[in-house]
Amino acid sequence: MKSGFIQRSRSDRVVSLLLLLAFLTAQAWATCGGGGGGGMGGMGGGTPEKVYQVPWKVISASDPPQKEGLALYWFPSSQQEIDRSSLRNSQTLTLYSQQCVTMAIVDARTPLGQKYSQGEALPFVVLTASDGTVIEKAENKKGFLKVDQVEKMVESEMKKRESNIKEKFATAKDRIKAGDNDAAIKELRAVMEQKCMFPGKAKDAAKELKKLGVTDVADIPSGPNFDPAVMAQVSRTMREGLKQENAAHYLDAERLYKAAHALDPADPTPLRYLGELYRHHIGDWDKARATFNSILAMPADPLARAVALHGLGKMTIHEGDFKKGVALMEDSVREFPLALAYRNLAVYWNSEGDSAKADAYTKLALSLEPKDPYNLIFAAAFMAGNGHTAEALKIARENEPLLPASYNLAAIYAQAGQKEKALTLLKRHFFEYERYQAVRSKEMMEARVDAVFAPVKSDPEFIALTSGADGRLPWTGMNPRPAGQ
Repeated sequence: MKSGFIQRSRSDRVVSLLLLLAFLTAQAWATCGGGGGGGMGGMGGGTPEKVYQVPWKVISASDPPQKEGLALYWFPSSQQEIDRSSLRNSQTLTLYSQQCVTMAIVDARTPLGQKYSQGEALPFVVLTASDGTVIEKAENKKGFLKVDQVEKMVESEMKKRESNIKEKFATAKDRIKAGDNDAAIKELRAVMEQKCMFPGKAKDAAKELKKLGVTDVADIPSGPNFDPAVMAQVSRTMREGLKQENAAHYLDAERLYKAAHALDPADPTPLRYLGELYRHHIGDWDKARATFNSILAMPADPLARAVALHGLGKMTIHEGDFKKGVALMEDSVREFPLALAYRNLAVYWNSEGDSAKADAYTKLALSLEPKDPYNLIFAAAFMAGNGHTAEALKIARENEPLLPASYNLAAIYAQAGQKEKALTLLKRHFFEYERYQAVRSKEMMEARVDAVFAPVKSDPEFIALTSGADGRLPWTGMNPRPAGQ
């Protein structure tokens, strides 16, 4: 499996959706990219308690072996355990994941699982060295693992290794005092080799090497701040920022995310939320692009990198460089699988007339989060355009209160021939969900060329409703390459 989390057991409705998607006709109907669910750090929703989502990734047989650092292998007992586990959210583990500590979910039935389980009662977590040697295990207590168990295990090993690095650095300084610069350089280079796990000491080593006249020393970015007081302040600020974003107070959210970033510039999570806020809600794509590029330029965790690559890809497609934009989104899901990125890849290939690829990416989004309403509504928009109107309408009615999905809900009703309902929801999307004209005009442009609104494209009410697109593009009614959410 290559999903972000172990595949959930599907409800009958999800099974039905997947079966229907398997028999879609080749007719290409564009849908609003992503079906909603952008913003909020790229995860499409969440509570302030879940700001730091640990980038757990399922290990498959095709994944390359680990080359350096540590690996944290989580052997869950069931999908239900994963859904409810405190291991899903941790500031500490998220920060360590950008310092060469791999976070992986392993099925105990796989060869890798058999190697480490050896009859161990599930669930448990194993911390290993890069060569696969077991360092420590965290066993469950009455069938449950607690995140603080795992955090302490990783922290303990990292501190032990950092102590060894500090000793090596101190030895190098002694060599310098003794005039043995060659030996000092050798010790300092060894410290620099640990720049992924210990960027702070590697940075100190680089400074000493430069003082000794070594010229082939690259600059090393700072690592995250693990001071408990700083971490707590960053976490509080981020939680308040997400609270404000959830309430659509976007400028307050921006202020708080920027404040969190200032507290720890090496933590990519505030930048992840800030970049998505600019891209999805405020519509300031220059700031979004700069923010995403800054994430890619730092030692960021896989989730932050994936959100940045997806955001850059979406903006690039919207601006007309389709090949580059799609490549960026494909890089995003290789880095870390996001349902939002899979949905947007489905949008692109569907608009290109490749229903097989659109179907495949839609299924991948559903496999990550089968019960996620954005995934269900997105799939229903495809279904409505391919003759499965009744089931699509059922999903639309059950999820109608979901404001961020208004565009795709409107698409379902438009294809079902319910013009008034479609226009009401589209109006809700433009003037209740969207708060900034920079975003609203782009969405109106998309609606005008989106094939899902073909049944109403000539209607005077629709043309008036999308008047913010006037002058932005020729009104052709052609099937586009939509950008979406």
